[in-house]
Amino acid sequence: MSTDSGAGRLDLPGTPIFDGDTSRRGLRMNKLFMSLRDAGNRERFAAGEAAYCQGFGLTAEQERAVLDRDWQAMIDLGGSIFYVYKLAMMDGRSMQYLGGVFTGMGEDDFLAAMRAGGRRDG
Repeated sequence: MSTDSGAGRLDLPGTPIFDGDTSRRGLRMNKLFMSLRDAGNRERFAAGEAAYCQGFGLTAEQERAVLDRDWQAMIDLGGSIFYVYKLAMMDGRSMQYLGGVFTGMGEDDFLAAMRAGGRRDG
């Protein structure tokens, strides 16, 4: 297996790359998201979101993104889509909803595009 990532792999306009630096930047936020797998933690989060965030030592910017449900900011601040989705599920949101947010299409349009074989750029 080659370790060569190829030219331009990290230069994909509009495509966030989740690499080691991103992982380190979002570590505390992603730990918070992963903690939501536990029902007791979900209850504590719902009872006091800001206090719960503070317990994980998020940056002010990360905390604001979580509290505002600014999905794009969470990704930009180091969130992994797989972990961010755990918070979205608490709000009753689907992966298709997030796909719509990230593509500017809206959930229904995103779902229709996926059913039609995927979004076509350009």
